[in-house]
Amino acid sequence: MTNLAALLVDSAAAHDARIAVRHDDIALTYEQLDEASARLAGLLHDRGVRPGVVVAMTMPNVPLFPIVYYGILRAGGVVVPMNPLLKAREAAFVLRDSGALLTLAHPLYAEEAAKAAAETGTAFLVTDAHAFDTLLLAAQPLAGVVERADDDTALILYTSGTTGTPKGAELTHRNLLTNTATTAETLLRLSPRDVLFGGLPLFHAFGQTCAMNASVAAGATLTLLPRFDAGRALEVMRRDGVTVFLGVPTMYSALLQAGRSGGPAVPRLRLAVSGGAALPVEVLHGFERAFAATVLEGYGLSETSPVTAFNHPDRPRKAGSIGTPVRGVEMKLVADDGNGAEPGAVGEIAVRGENVMKGYFGNPGASTDALRDGWFHTGDLARVDEDGFYFIVDRKKDLIIRGGYNVYPREIEEVLYSHPSIAEAAVVGVPDALHGEEVAAVVVLGAGEEATPEEIRDYVKERVAAYKYPRSVTLASELPKGPTGKILKREITVPASPVRQ
Repeated sequence: MTNLAALLVDSAAAHDARIAVRHDDIALTYEQLDEASARLAGLLHDRGVRPGVVVAMTMPNVPLFPIVYYGILRAGGVVVPMNPLLKAREAAFVLRDSGALLTLAHPLYAEEAAKAAAETGTAFLVTDAHAFDTLLLAAQPLAGVVERADDDTALILYTSGTTGTPKGAELTHRNLLTNTATTAETLLRLSPRDVLFGGLPLFHAFGQTCAMNASVAAGATLTLLPRFDAGRALEVMRRDGVTVFLGVPTMYSALLQAGRSGGPAVPRLRLAVSGGAALPVEVLHGFERAFAATVLEGYGLSETSPVTAFNHPDRPRKAGSIGTPVRGVEMKLVADDGNGAEPGAVGEIAVRGENVMKGYFGNPGASTDALRDGWFHTGDLARVDEDGFYFIVDRKKDLIIRGGYNVYPREIEEVLYSHPSIAEAAVVGVPDALHGEEVAAVVVLGAGEEATPEEIRDYVKERVAAYKYPRSVTLASELPKGPTGKILKREITVPASPVRQ
């Protein structure tokens, strides 16, 4: 029996006066964070939250995030963290699919969340400063944590599939506790003296496990930045004495540019970690020179809690590689026929171990397809060298990674097809110097229909999160198709100067 929230309770007992989380002038000690989360748990209990009950949350990177996150867990609930950028249509799907009893939303992102809650009949609570503080102060703190079994679901992370329909990866308390311990102890090697940069979205597995949970497990400090800006990030890192930076490649590139443009002086770091996409070798080396820190690349997915492979700090590393499997995890490459890939050949990465999800919530078909013979099939293609280092080659699926965020073409195509003037549509990723990949749409209008690229772009922009809509829209007379009529995306060429914004 265990509970992920025990991380906070244990650290509060050992490091009560240390700063647990900071955001500009706001700083909460471990004692204060523990007390606030206990009151939140009591408030949730009064509102019907019992072991296994699902509670959704829409929060940016502010101290309220860990308060709500650990509060839900210590009450025995299941956390569903939602991207604050989701529109009502997207959030409503998550609430409906997860069966959430209640959703809590930060005031800055309450409008769309409230629409989603109203549509699904989900109880709704806005965490505005005065009223919410009053509720917390009136709540009876929940002592300790509600015990949960190792295999009980702690978290449901929604990630879109190739069909465009989001799937909820069920991560257990054991999944998250073991992956957090592995990250804190063997990869980041954290101590209470460390200060971690909290610019990764905490609603995402990378930010949760590697930044928030690992920091709490070690009794370290997490300093938050709600919206990444390179200049502001440098200021925060210097002000708070950040020792460990965690980010995606676009953050590394932006920080290098900000340092070169005469912004705040570049701080010195103990360690930096990159994930989410391949980090260009020249950026890696440039960052190491500028920040006097070693950059370690890793690999993971929402379904694997997320850390699966890493360039370990106590072993030789290879630039451009995702490293080797972490403690408690096995990896192999699988050929198209389901057998092991031949030595030196490209194959699909399959993973098994203590970090792998129990399945997709309420979706046994997708679970069976992804989890075969105890191995999770990632859909990512890679090769492995003679030293056991893995190198990502390509995505088996049509996934687009824009600035570290996953964008699934089918979801955007569904929105495009809802436009009355569009007959056919295809969404592809195109190389982009800033974001790694950019979302591009090529559409064919129906006979006699009229629509401009700008109108189509704005139509999608109103219906999906800001990072998902196509900045590039091209009108075409037809799309390339195969013998069966299937659109051949590999033959689509996006013009050099379509509409962009």
